Amino acid sequence: MSESLWRTEYDFSTRQIEVDGHNMHLVDQGDGSPVVFVHGNPTWSFYYRRLIRMLPDGLRAIAPDHIGCGLSDKPQAYEYTLNSHVENLCALIDSLHLENVSFVAHDWGGAIAMGCAATMADRVRSISLLNTAAFPPPYFPLRIRACRFPILGAFAMRGLNLFSRAALSMAMSRTKLSKAARVGLLAPYNSWHNRVAVNAFVRDIPANDRHATWNRLAEIEASLPEFCETPVQLVWGMKDWCFNEQCLQRFMDAWPHASVLKLNDVGHYVCEDATDDDLSAVIEFLSQHAVQPDPTETADD
Repeated sequence: MSESLWRTEYDFSTRQIEVDGHNMHLVDQGDGSPVVFVHGNPTWSFYYRRLIRMLPDGLRAIAPDHIGCGLSDKPQAYEYTLNSHVENLCALIDSLHLENVSFVAHDWGGAIAMGCAATMADRVRSISLLNTAAFPPPYFPLRIRACRFPILGAFAMRGLNLFSRAALSMAMSRTKLSKAARVGLLAPYNSWHNRVAVNAFVRDIPANDRHATWNRLAEIEASLPEFCETPVQLVWGMKDWCFNEQCLQRFMDAWPHASVLKLNDVGHYVCEDATDDDLSAVIEFLSQHAVQPDPTETADD
C-alpha cells in the first residue's frame, strides 16, 4: 500500500542520531520542556502521532524508534535486549542534552523508560505510563508463549508477521483502526529482515528468573520507590488481555500518589483506541508538570 496513506498522519519534524553505532530515527518537534515518548513492541513512534499533534506550545516532542524498530536501522546481528534498549534511550537523552524530561511510555516502552529514568532520576520531571510493566511478568500469556516456539515461532513472527498483524485487532476494543493506522503501524515491518527486533522483543520476555532480563526487570522494579515524589500518571485501557489490571495495581501499590485514569472500554493500544477527550488527560498532565519558561529570559533588555 502507498506510503502516502500513512505519511499524511506522520508529517512531523524528524531526524537521525547515531546511537551504539547505528542510526536511531526520532520525531523531534517543538520547543520547550521535553516529552520523551517511548514505544513498545510491535509499534514505533507512529503510535504516538495523536498525542504529538495535541501537544501545546512550550512542549517538545521527542519520539525515538528503538534500534531495530520503526525507521531506525535494523542490524541483524545485534543484542536486542531490554538492557540495550535502556542504554540506547539514555544515550539519546544524553546526546540531546535533555533535562526535566517527562516520559510517556507504553507496552515494553514502560520498562525501557523506567530503566532509563532510574539512571538519571534527577533529570525526570514527570512519568505517564499507559498499559505497561516495569517488573518481572506476573503471568505469561499463552498467546505470547506461542510466538516463542522453536522454528515455528520465528517463522510466524518474521515470515508471516503474525504478531504485528494480530495486534491490529487484538489490541483494540472500543473501535477499529483506520486503514491509514493499520498501514502505518505495519509499514516498517514489511520483510523478514525488518522484523528482526519484533521477534527479538518477544524472545526477550522472561518466563522465569533464569532469564537475564528477569533480573534486569527486578532491578527496575526496585527503583520505582525513587519516584514516590515525582508526578506520575497511570492511564489504563481496561480491555487489555496482556497488560491487565494486575499490572496497573502493581504500579498503584508502588506509587500510591499516582493519578489514575481507567478507560473501561479501551484495549491495549490506548493511543489508537481512546477518544480525544481521554488523551487530553495526558496532555493536561504533561502541561501541568512541564517546566514553565522563565519570563525574565524573554523580557526586553
